[in-house]
Amino acid sequence: MSATQQSMHGPSARLAPFGESIFTTMSRLATEHKAVNLGQGFPDFDGPDFVKEAAQRAIADGHGQYARAFGLPETNRAIAEAAQRTCGFQADPEREVTVTAGCTEAIAACLLGMLSPGDEVVLLDPSYDSYAACVAMAGGVARRVRLEGPDFRIRRADLEAAFSSRTKAILLNSPHNPTGRMFGDDEYAIVADLAERHDAIILSDEVYDAITYARPHQSIARIPGVRERAVILGSLGKTFSLTGWKIGWTIAPPSITAAIRCAHQFLTFCAATPLQRAAADALSTVCRDDAYLRQLHTEYTARRTMMLEVLSDAGFQCVEPEGSYFILVDAVEAGFPDDVTAARRLVVEAGVAAIPASSFYEPANADRRWLRFAFCKRESTMLEARRRLLANPPRRLAERPA
Repeated sequence: MSATQQSMHGPSARLAPFGESIFTTMSRLATEHKAVNLGQGFPDFDGPDFVKEAAQRAIADGHGQYARAFGLPETNRAIAEAAQRTCGFQADPEREVTVTAGCTEAIAACLLGMLSPGDEVVLLDPSYDSYAACVAMAGGVARRVRLEGPDFRIRRADLEAAFSSRTKAILLNSPHNPTGRMFGDDEYAIVADLAERHDAIILSDEVYDAITYARPHQSIARIPGVRERAVILGSLGKTFSLTGWKIGWTIAPPSITAAIRCAHQFLTFCAATPLQRAAADALSTVCRDDAYLRQLHTEYTARRTMMLEVLSDAGFQCVEPEGSYFILVDAVEAGFPDDVTAARRLVVEAGVAAIPASSFYEPANADRRWLRFAFCKRESTMLEARRRLLANPPRRLAERPA
């Protein structure tokens, strides 16, 4: 096959700029170099027995066929009940809740269902890499606003400049990946005001809502007037350490939900039926008794403390997260020219994998100083990372000839 023929059969023009995901790249390097993988954000421990047992019961009880496209009735009810804790309202399970194959599909369904070609979506960089890709797949235009570290605050002047007459939506993520920020009420107010003035929808990715340290998570949907234009995006995977189950959801007013469901039915039709049934049991359990959520908070607080100590002892300057299970460190302050160089040298020479956070930015306007480490890991994993980093200190690696 000629080079011309190969190019004709490559990625579409919409997706060609994205290439291979940074998570795929770094996980492959981690495997090649037998590295401790602190890059991709999935736990290296299993979810709770009471949730796994619920899935086993669902399979044994014959829940093996298609569910309703927008979710099992009991799953929709449980999501609505659980979300009331952070959103401050009781959603209609039948008209406002849609179960999806993970939150990534939820984002895609929202954008594919709502955008027309040329519609603009405001993204706050650093932003999760699927956001811009989903905007592109939907034929939209990403208007990206760079949040400046190390505080990564939303500032009105910067955000206002990104809105226009073509703005359809803004995609917000709090607790935030990769910075660990939990946006404050003053920042929420800026987003709410601009969305109202431009009649834009607020897509609020809240998958880390149960993993917080500074304070309990509160949804932007609590701001007066936001509920009518907000889509709450959630997931089972982070809260219950079962990321491979891919059970996500949207909560939105009926008119917006209709657009989401229109796309969802042709993307996956429905999420896995027995896992939906188990999700209903899991969410109902924590609504009745929050003991599991309190234990989750205690365990992640301890993991955060340990990882901050590991990275600080290695010589990194850390951004202390308020939520999520990620920590950013300053690769440039540690002596590296940029984050990609730091990530490659760490995985190859120290045997520790991290994610260069420039992959979360618009390439032409990326901040190339931050590395992201995940601490959704066992104590033994983090201690092994500490041993390797102390044996090959980042500053020493930065000083070695390339």
